[in-house]
Amino acid sequence: MESDAEVALIEKRREINRRGSFIKEFGLESKSLWKLSGPAIFTYICQYSLGALTQTFAGQVGELELASVSVGNSVIGGLSYGVMMGMGSALETLCGQAYGAGQMRMLGIYMQRSWVILLVTAIVLLPVYIFAPPILRFFGESDEISRGAGTFALWVIPQLFAYAMNFPIQKFLQAQKKMMAMAWISVVVLVLHVFFSWLLILKLEWGLVGAAVTLNVSWWLVVILQLIYIIVTKSDGAWSGFSMSAFHDLFSFVRLSLASAVMLCLELWYLYVLVVIAGHLDNPVVPVDALSICMNINGWDAMISIGFNAAISVRVSNELGAGNPAAAKFSVWVVSITSMLIAVVCMVLVIATRDVFPYLFTNSEAVANETTRLSVLLGITVLLNGLQPVLSGVAVGAGWQAIVAYVNIGCYYIVGLPLGIVLGFVLDFGSMGIWGGMIGGIVLQTIILIVITSTRNWNKEASEAESRVKKWGGSVAHH
Repeated sequence: MESDAEVALIEKRREINRRGSFIKEFGLESKSLWKLSGPAIFTYICQYSLGALTQTFAGQVGELELASVSVGNSVIGGLSYGVMMGMGSALETLCGQAYGAGQMRMLGIYMQRSWVILLVTAIVLLPVYIFAPPILRFFGESDEISRGAGTFALWVIPQLFAYAMNFPIQKFLQAQKKMMAMAWISVVVLVLHVFFSWLLILKLEWGLVGAAVTLNVSWWLVVILQLIYIIVTKSDGAWSGFSMSAFHDLFSFVRLSLASAVMLCLELWYLYVLVVIAGHLDNPVVPVDALSICMNINGWDAMISIGFNAAISVRVSNELGAGNPAAAKFSVWVVSITSMLIAVVCMVLVIATRDVFPYLFTNSEAVANETTRLSVLLGITVLLNGLQPVLSGVAVGAGWQAIVAYVNIGCYYIVGLPLGIVLGFVLDFGSMGIWGGMIGGIVLQTIILIVITSTRNWNKEASEAESRVKKWGGSVAHH
């Protein structure tokens, strides 16, 4: 018989082994996660910079040009970007799960199916671009900004069709972990974009038209270079040319695309609404400028979260498609811990530099002071960015878009917005009140997503992924 001391020693050794293997597993999962999220974060930052840099160059021309491009970019462009990216993210679920299940040929067909749907969506969105001035005036924008933004919107229509092509390509490459190719293409285009922005907007003095032409060319370059890459490499059998199968089963595809679009747009627009509401405060110029600076910083920070969002949705959909629910669940833990650690660092950075960073964006003392006052709320939002988008990525990877869409409507628009309006206007807390209320909505949504993620039956999710791949791939896989 072993003595108590020996039993305790054996138990201790087991515990150390268990801990060691957990750390090892964590390290391995982290490695595969960074392989995905690193290039994804880089790609998103480059693509986000296309619009942001165009705004910067337009700002060198004049205040009206800056306002026109900002409104054109964030309101008109933001609307279509949200819809297109959302519709395209249905592919994250499908391509990811088909790739996990080894149904390579389906990826190309899914991408073409998504092109059909997104190009039709682009045509549906055209009136927003054509009638931009009256639409903007309706929302209380001034005449001259509405006119400028309207001119910019007309010229930037080709960008809308580039979005329709780009997002399905992005999700197609993402599902196969071809992130580095996208990152290289994005950086090449960004360098060209800076040169042509300088040439057309400042040197040749094309103003708004120059800004629009540069954006169009840059986005189409991204699309064309990615397409060349896919066609030349054949994408390991995922691309076998154009196929009529793309027109099969469009209806169920549209349903998932719409659920994805609603889920994503509700999140994107929630923060745009913040700036619009602040425009109704007394003396709105200072709070709107301060909020815009905060949103800009939040935008850069959100690109990190969106990179993790993309990575976790690929990991979850691949593992569920391959029938490994335990691996999918472990992946969620690793990405949540990693992302939260980065979020804490970002929050500390924002709060530590709150007296300094506003002056990077403005010379106005009043705007800088208001931004400093809002910086604690910015810090809290940055912290929430650590977990909330990651959990949304898990939802996309597992195909729960419809559930999350309902959660978003409830938390954001039934709780957050009214709370923000009450705090901001009724209780007179101004822009801090509006934002504070909206943070309430994000906190509630994050708590509900944590509950959903931790109570799901992952074995059931894996078998659902298998039947989804069979249902939407079966009819084509046999041809």
